[in-house]
This record gives sequence, C-alpha cells and structure tokens, in this order.
Amino acid sequence: MNTANPTTTNVIRIRPTRGWRSLNLADLWEYRDLLYFLTLRDVKAKYAQSILGVGWAIINPLIQTLIFTVIFGNLAKLDSDGVPYLLFNFTAMVAWTYFSGILTGATGSLIANRSMLSKIYFPRLILPITSAISMLIDFGISFLVLIGLLIYYGLVPDWSVFALPLLLLILLLASLGIGTFLAALAVQFRDVQYAMSLLIRVLIYSAPVVYSIELIPEKWRIIYALNPLVGVIEGMRSIFLHTRPMPWDYILAGGVVAILLFLGGSFYFRRTERLFADVA
Repeated sequence: MNTANPTTTNVIRIRPTRGWRSLNLADLWEYRDLLYFLTLRDVKAKYAQSILGVGWAIINPLIQTLIFTVIFGNLAKLDSDGVPYLLFNFTAMVAWTYFSGILTGATGSLIANRSMLSKIYFPRLILPITSAISMLIDFGISFLVLIGLLIYYGLVPDWSVFALPLLLLILLLASLGIGTFLAALAVQFRDVQYAMSLLIRVLIYSAPVVYSIELIPEKWRIIYALNPLVGVIEGMRSIFLHTRPMPWDYILAGGVVAILLFLGGSFYFRRTERLFADVA
C-alpha cells in the first residue's frame, strides 16, 4: 500500500531582484520582436501624413545650423577652429540632434504608451530604447548630409574614423541614461515632460555645439569634458575636420560618465517600474 502523501505542495517565493540582476537586460533579447515592431511603429507614426517625410531629418539640423551660422559665425564672429563655421557647427549638430531626439522621445515614451503598461507584461525599458533606435534613421540621414558637406569642402577623414562607433556608443549610453531617468520621473511628475523643450534649449549651450572648446580655460577643460557630449563632439570634429588631435582624454572622461549615467538611469527606472501602471 502506497503511504506517500498525495497532497505534496510546491511553494514558489517571489522576491525582488537585487544588484546587477535587477536590470535583467536578458529580457530585452527575449522581447526583441516587440522591440522591432515598436520601433517600426514609431518610425511610421513619425512620418505619417507628412509631405516632407524623412526630409525633416535634414531640415531640422540644417535650419538650426544656418541660424547659428548667422548669429554666432557672422555676427558674433566666434572662432571655429580654422574651418568654415557652417561645417564646424553642423558636425556638432549631427551628434546633438541625435542626443536631444533620444532625450525627448525617451522622456515621453512611457506616457505615450501608458495603455500598454496596465495590459501586458514586457520589459518597460524597451520603450525608451525604442526611441533611441528609431532616431538612428534621422542620425543616418543627417550624417549623409555631413558627408556631402565634407566632399564639397574637400575634407577626407583619416584612420581615426574607426573611433566613430565608440563615440556613438558614448552618445547612446549618455542619452539613454538621462532619458530613462527622466522617463521614470515624468510618469509621476508630468512637469518633467512639459519642461523638456526648455531643458533642451539650455543643454545645447553646455556642450561645444555653437562655440569652440578653446573658449574654456585649459585648466577647466577636463572637468568640462565630464559632459559626455564634449568628447563626442570634439572627437567628431577631429575625425572629419582635423581641428585638433583626437581628444582621447575628453573621450575617456565622458565615456566613464556616460556609463555611470546609463547604469544610474536604468537602475532608477527598474526600481520605480512597479509604479508605472498605477500612475501613468
């Protein structure tokens, strides 16, 4: 006769993850199909019923560059490191437009998709990352315009062009780090999203977009380079415009800060993730 207990019970304990495991980045790979379709949806929605379509990816940075060229290049006569100011500024605008686009898109990503948050489970981190991937199209188009300008002015990149992927990675980590933090904050405080346009206008002057880094006293430049955009912009100018040797010290300083921003923003995002469905 079998005397085994027929009512054996399996107990599953659900505990919050801690440390590095709390990021659970492996989930992003498991939900890669969702990431693909959300990115495709964002791209289609961005250019839907638009006469110029992807032409806006050229117009936005180009118009800003022309305005800055008139104001800072022609009127204020700011130094442009010995190259035409239009080219000097547009090189920076390619990086800046990508950064600001991710920042704006990531910050509003949770609110724009709040209907999804309470209905299905998926890694919420996918939403701000979707903004970063969809902005790659705009970056690619404006980059092609930059190549056209370089050809027109007779400038050819040297071997340092192989550092460009590193610069893009730093730019991506920094923008996603700030973007994920602001996205989580914007769910609870809508003022964050409303203040984004003002924040973008202020941040553009925190990096050498419209002016040369030569305006910064030399003893303060390494501290100034803690802004990841500094190393990225000066690196791109070094690659394409040959304004100065590759600024590896600026790139290293900005790269470390970019990693810290990404980790800090991602951890904060995951810690507050459980509140998104309730307050979005």
